[in-house]
Amino acid sequence: MKNKLMAALGGIFIGVMNGLLGAGGGMLAVPMLKKLGADQTKAHATAVAVIFPLSIVSAAAYLWLGRYRLPNAVEFLLPGAVGALAGALVLAKIPQMWLRKIFAVLLIWAGIRMVMR
Repeated sequence: MKNKLMAALGGIFIGVMNGLLGAGGGMLAVPMLKKLGADQTKAHATAVAVIFPLSIVSAAAYLWLGRYRLPNAVEFLLPGAVGALAGALVLAKIPQMWLRKIFAVLLIWAGIRMVMR
């Protein structure tokens, strides 16, 4: 029961962060999934599965509110899809220790960039 409550509250928080930051919720989803018992690789893969529908909902809301034009996003879709496929294929080949370190460096780098701007 405690895990289900934590997952539900975490899902709400991740959804809010995803809507505010543009898929930044994945940085929150991975540690939460690990805390709930997933290994590093499954946590990353599951975070993508969680963030994908949340990103669609966020994008639809922004489009409906007139915050962006769809043609502005289209130029990123094909290269992004290629990168996503490459990342998914490589994920299974990266040892969990390295995946943790890469993720930690990415979080630190993102935090520094946010503070400096």
